[in-house]
Parts: sequence; structure tokens; C-alpha cells
Amino acid sequence: MQDDIYYYEPSNGHGLPHDPFNAIVGPRPIGWISSHNGDGGLNLAPYSFFNAFNYTPPNIGFASVGRKDSLNNIEKTGEFGWNLVTRSLAEAMNQSCAAVAPEVDEFVLSNLTPVASKVIKTPRVLESPVSFECKVTQIIQLQGVDAVPVPTWLVLGEVVAVHIAKSLLSDGIYDTAAAQPVLRGGGAADYFQVDSESRFKMYRPS
Repeated sequence: MQDDIYYYEPSNGHGLPHDPFNAIVGPRPIGWISSHNGDGGLNLAPYSFFNAFNYTPPNIGFASVGRKDSLNNIEKTGEFGWNLVTRSLAEAMNQSCAAVAPEVDEFVLSNLTPVASKVIKTPRVLESPVSFECKVTQIIQLQGVDAVPVPTWLVLGEVVAVHIAKSLLSDGIYDTAAAQPVLRGGGAADYFQVDSESRFKMYRPS
């Protein structure tokens, strides 16, 4: 039986054509993060290490592997936006992850429209049907088991305002499949789409 298990210790390398770690922990929602530098410069970037972590108050977070423009902006302003990536926005999202200089506006690069938020100064993506306005609660530099810091920062924020296209509310319930969210897989170019055919229901035991 153990002959059927591929075993490795990450510190020694995985020995495979592509790291399986983020393929196993997936597919994951995409952190499409909007930010500004405090001087009018805008930034929009997708992060594959992203998720929600709390109900009350609602809390989301993403990890910046390396010091990226988003992290620098968020440290300055204490706020950021999250925008849902749908199937129709997948190509625009992909354009926004291009490695460009800090002064390049990814909204322009991706042919997207920044629209004013209600609570924070960071704009959201007009074309996205769902957006969160967030204020930073913590920025944590990660470290290994040896307590040595690694160049990755976890950014956590409280969701202080929510925007949802009314077309995605069915009898007041948000329809996840109708939004056709795009999720990040683990391969070099793997993404997944949620649709109604993949839905099943399972209620918690009482």
C-alpha cells in the first residue's frame, strides 16, 4: 500500500515537474486586490493565496509572496479592495498580473474601470459583480519553524462594506454558481470555474 504513496519533505524539494502543494490546496478563490499609493496611483493585482477567515467581523486575507506594490500601498493607506473574478473577467485578471513598474495602472492595462468605493478611498472594479471594501487589521511577516522570517507577508483586513449585483441574489440568497467565479488551480496555468452542474447539497447533522 505504501508503494502507492508519493512521499517527500518540502525542505528537500518535491522532485516533481511542478510543486504539488498549491494544487493540493485548491482550487482557491482569487484575491483580486485593488489598492492605491496615497498619491493617486492605482494598483490592481491577483493573489492566489487568499481566503476568508471570520464571520463577525468579516475578515479576509491574502499573502504577498515577495514585497509587491499592493503590500507597499496597503502599508501606507491601511485599506484595500477585493473584487470577484468571474469567467468573463478571467482574461482581464490575467492581464493585471503582468510584471510592470509601480507607476503602471493595471486598471488601464486590463481595460477595466475604477469606481469610487463608499467607505474607503481605494476604488473597486466596476465590471466585477461583487466587491469588498476592507480596512487592514494585521500585516504579519511569515516565518519558518526555525523562527527565521521569510519574504512573505499575510495581509488581513476587516470587510467594512460589500457590493453585490442584485442579479446574483435569488430570494435574498447569494447564488455562488450564478456568479461563475474563477478559482486558481495548482498547475502553471490551471484555473477552474464554478457552475451549477457541480453543486450538491449536504446539511450539517443536527
